Amino acid sequence: MEYVGIRVDKSVLNSMNTEIEGKIKEISEKIYELAGEKFNISSPRQLGEILFVKLEIGKGKKTKLSTRTGTNDAIFSSNYSYYINTFSNISTPTLITINDNKYSDRHPIVPLVLEHRMLTKLQSTYIIGLEGNILQDGKIHTIYTQTLTRTGRLSSVEPNLQNIPIRTTYGKLIRKAFVPEENSVLLSSDYSQIELRVFAHFSKVPNWIEAFKNDMDIHTRTAMDIFDVGKDEVTPLMRRQAKAVNFGILYGISSFGLAEDLKISVKEAKAFIDKYFETYNGTKLYMDSVVKDAYEKGYVTTIMNRKRRIDELNNTNYMIRQQGERMALNTPIQGSSADILKKAMIDIYNEFNEKKLKSKMLLQVHDELIFNVLKDEEDVVKEIVDRCMDDAYKLDVPLKVDIETGDNWYDAK
Repeated sequence: MEYVGIRVDKSVLNSMNTEIEGKIKEISEKIYELAGEKFNISSPRQLGEILFVKLEIGKGKKTKLSTRTGTNDAIFSSNYSYYINTFSNISTPTLITINDNKYSDRHPIVPLVLEHRMLTKLQSTYIIGLEGNILQDGKIHTIYTQTLTRTGRLSSVEPNLQNIPIRTTYGKLIRKAFVPEENSVLLSSDYSQIELRVFAHFSKVPNWIEAFKNDMDIHTRTAMDIFDVGKDEVTPLMRRQAKAVNFGILYGISSFGLAEDLKISVKEAKAFIDKYFETYNGTKLYMDSVVKDAYEKGYVTTIMNRKRRIDELNNTNYMIRQQGERMALNTPIQGSSADILKKAMIDIYNEFNEKKLKSKMLLQVHDELIFNVLKDEEDVVKEIVDRCMDDAYKLDVPLKVDIETGDNWYDAK
């Protein structure tokens, strides 16, 4: 994959750069109007003065920026976190952040600042930055490392092509710049919910296994069980809450963390988690056994017996031990998913060679593989990729692969 590289259309990046530049200027003018003056929006110091001193969107009616010695670096950090001193308690700063939309409803300037930051990051890192990595062959040749992540996932560097934004409209559109060779299409093959399937395999929760075997949406199934309703009674809100708990449980989410995600009280979040474990008792038993084994052995293993030591479990600091427990829970799930995908990649590569196909594997992005596929090889490649990914490892639940093709990466998703 590193040697082959993926072709990038500079004209698409240039067109997006022009459009985003115009959007940034438009948003900047709106910010200046709301602020009542022009200032450097990219300067944390100046932005902090506008938001928390002039517009007073922080806690209390009267605030001023902290000037405590040694705190300026932390206060005016690049992620727009600030310490604010109230006049009533000037010696104890309160951490204020606008990065998580916490203050979006305090003033109309806040969502504009967040959008400005998102667009400038997109422009500098993913448009101008990507163009600077295109070599003379018209391609980007990223580098994959096997030991950068402790769970065993492949990671991409120079540049990181696994981090192309997908949650924003402009971020998704960047994928239009990644294009196939002549007489070819790009093929995307993506494992559907592989970590949840691995979790179902390990925890042996009957309802989950049944849902996956029947190709039922797992978050709908969870909502049915948690809220005790029929399938047709599951609302979008119920499904969203169930989805947050499903993924949160995998990573040891706390009641506080779930409350933040769902914008509910900590008490409600705790009740949600308690109900989840009561409904899926096998989940709690599995998780407790994993942590217990990790403390006894000092390591955890993936589905293919790859070991990961977790020294954090021996730390005298409670918070670090808690972090170690989350690692112990996450590694068998995420690490096993990585093992399965790597096995599938090897099987696909070997079969391409055996059949002397000219189509090539280009990228691995988390649970997704990207291929350049000659049009006259499209049917055989689809069959090979689907079969090899399905058969990479036999779980108690079926692995599911979503395959799409297109004239660019965006259209292949």
